[in-house]
Amino acid sequence: MSPEELVYFCVIAGSIPVGFAFHHFSPAVKQLLALVLGLAITLATCGVHSLHSLVMVLGTWAIIKFNWRLAPSLSLGWTFLYLLFFRLVTWFGLPSPTPFTNAVLLLLTLKMVSLANEVRAFHLAKKEEVSSFTKSPVIGGLTQEPSFYDVISYSYCYIGIMTGPFFRFQTYSDWVHQSAPLSIPSWDPCLRRLRFVPVYAALFVGANALFPLAYVRTDSFLERHFLYRLFYMTAIFFVFRMRFYAAWCSAEASCISAGLGAYPVGAASRSGGGPTVQYSAPADAPVLYDFETIRNIDCYNTDFCVKVRHGMKYWNMTVQWWLHQYIYTSAPFRPYVLRAAWTMFISAYWHGLHPGYYMSFLTIPLCMAAESAMERSLRARLGPRGQAAFDWTHWFLKMRAYDYMCMGFVLLSFQDTLRYWSSVYFCMQLVAAGCIGLGSLLGPGQGRARDGEKKEELRK
Repeated sequence: MSPEELVYFCVIAGSIPVGFAFHHFSPAVKQLLALVLGLAITLATCGVHSLHSLVMVLGTWAIIKFNWRLAPSLSLGWTFLYLLFFRLVTWFGLPSPTPFTNAVLLLLTLKMVSLANEVRAFHLAKKEEVSSFTKSPVIGGLTQEPSFYDVISYSYCYIGIMTGPFFRFQTYSDWVHQSAPLSIPSWDPCLRRLRFVPVYAALFVGANALFPLAYVRTDSFLERHFLYRLFYMTAIFFVFRMRFYAAWCSAEASCISAGLGAYPVGAASRSGGGPTVQYSAPADAPVLYDFETIRNIDCYNTDFCVKVRHGMKYWNMTVQWWLHQYIYTSAPFRPYVLRAAWTMFISAYWHGLHPGYYMSFLTIPLCMAAESAMERSLRARLGPRGQAAFDWTHWFLKMRAYDYMCMGFVLLSFQDTLRYWSSVYFCMQLVAAGCIGLGSLLGPGQGRARDGEKKEELRK
């Protein structure tokens, strides 16, 4: 475990027991203490570089006050441009920031863009109320424009300040103003979320010792057998997953212990977005709560879902919601694959400027196009047993695709990523291109149409 990982572990581990105390505080005290703790963590880990986060927050606040209508697009431009400046800060003669500063800014970028969109939605809802004389039916919308203190408090709330999960300002506000926080169960849900963390952590430490990433960069690695080189990416992705499974499950536990993201089950909350339906608890029944709003990882479905596109939905779920809500839906392209490519490009930029990010993320749309081609042309022609065999093969290739793309994500540089990918003969790009080509040759199958006709007959 590196020194940086040890710091992350300490911050998360310390946040979990602290969270239980917040159930006993009034809204004003809760908001103040969460801010103080967040500022303390930021200053302790970032030092003078904490100014970067403050500049980003102040810039977003100024944009919102200047023009709330244009705030979503302006805040997106502002935060992404500031990320560029931050990553090139040494070019301007400024000291290189700590990696913790980068982590804080990544989460702040998501928060500031979301905040600008929430404020705009609030003003539009108010204008609609005035024109129609009826209350807006917006679900999970703001009831008032946040003050400067609210924005600062949200920005530096100690929960997930460096690790996530991302949560909207409305989620934060609902937490601060919870009417009966002591009635929200946190102990049992927190323990359930933590139950596999020791296993993930042990597997991470053990596998990382057996399969160090640094070995991939050595000349002796290239002398190993092709099958060994191919297997190594599976081991590296396993290490990668265990690391984030342990970190994100623990980060979710820090939210759960404090009661952040707790909504009634009937509200049908979505990861990142929060409630999706208006819900009023019956007076004579106990309220059941869930923490789906801050759920950031579905470990089982990440490993065992069949498709590449589905794997993205179960990984870093709150960020995936943000990307879909603010990037994918407003992409300047209409075809699905191009919109996905645009979203993956923005995701790569958000992560950093390392070429490995772009090489990995932009391989995802290629894999999506390949699986769509094979589903239309081959799977649609198969019977139930054939489709089951197809799905198992699809799952196996999906995992190998993520193994392959993970190498670019962790090796980072263009040279190292290209060196490894060439050592396994660019196998995943070749497989994906072959699937697209085969799908074009076979043409669309008729299986889906026949299945649809059978279902329609059964309905009749």
